[in-house]
Amino acid sequence: MIKFIATEDTLPLRSSVLRNGEPTTECYFQADDLPTTFHLGYHSPVDEIVSILTCQLESMEPYTGIGYRLRGMATHPEWQGKGIGTLLLKEVIDHLANEMKADYLWCNARRVAHDFYQNLGFEFLSEEFEIPGIGLHRVMYLDLYNKNS
Repeated sequence: MIKFIATEDTLPLRSSVLRNGEPTTECYFQADDLPTTFHLGYHSPVDEIVSILTCQLESMEPYTGIGYRLRGMATHPEWQGKGIGTLLLKEVIDHLANEMKADYLWCNARRVAHDFYQNLGFEFLSEEFEIPGIGLHRVMYLDLYNKNS
């Protein structure tokens, strides 16, 4: 089941999956608690959060309209490869396009996730770049208006 969750609910998976076990106090994003930021989680049958993502209102040059940035998407290793991340991202795409009336979604995608995002319609906007301590990324973009027309 997919639900909106609190910032604190994202921290354990951010730490274990994305930040090599860093203390959860080091896994906050600057915009986590802004009223325009939201977090979604996929809950297992025993109500454990096994997949998460964060969306923050953040435009990107040169694009116009309402832009959201996808951050901190992670799925517990035991739940990876089961389609949960895809369900979660499809839910957020639908929510942004239909409820939030956003125009686009973008992210800094890790190399290991490029195919995942491409399969959902995202396009590359940059060459690879390194985020220190985290790894190689590329900026990826999804036009929500054309995706849902």
